[in-house]
Amino acid sequence: MNNATKIVQETSDPIVYVVDDDLGVRDALLELFMSMKMKAATFDSPSDFLERADIKRAGCIVLDVRMPGLNGLDFQNHLDTAGSKMPIIFMTGYGDIPMTVRAMKAGATDFIPKPFSDNVMLAAVENAIRVDGERRKSAAAIGAVNSLVQTLTPREREVMFEVAKGLMNKQIAFELGITEMTVKLHRMSVMRKMEVRSVADLVRKVEQIREA
Repeated sequence: MNNATKIVQETSDPIVYVVDDDLGVRDALLELFMSMKMKAATFDSPSDFLERADIKRAGCIVLDVRMPGLNGLDFQNHLDTAGSKMPIIFMTGYGDIPMTVRAMKAGATDFIPKPFSDNVMLAAVENAIRVDGERRKSAAAIGAVNSLVQTLTPREREVMFEVAKGLMNKQIAFELGITEMTVKLHRMSVMRKMEVRSVADLVRKVEQIREA
């Protein structure tokens, strides 16, 4: 597939992107994924992928390690720099331990030596799509919390973090140099704006913010 037209998907269903310079491998994997009712697209090089693929798309990338020009591991680094979070499954006929370690440390979800069975590839893809789905769900939750935080005033944010530490109103008032009544008012506003009903719920959202 050398057509420079951008691949646009009609739904948000996960897609499997295959990047390999071997036409036989590309066609075989495309047939495999389509037989399992999976959405898939193939690319003959990293540059072809960058021209036509949507790196923000839900799904995963099945990537050959050894290709002319930019190899798979360098391409992995390039994608990370570009902001792509799609899980990567590496495949190679010449894999070795150092290469595997480098790929996995950089975030690859699997490393499959060629030749491989259909079941091994499908299991790796299903796992990668699951990982991507969990990451997206977590990112969406964090994004929602961050949107709520943006509605707080600077003082309300200070009170929120002090409450999350487990401090009482009197302690917070002392720490921030304000009255206990002011703390109570800010605390009520924080609970309302952060859409929580208990301190425990607030603490969970603060932890999400910190993890992000």
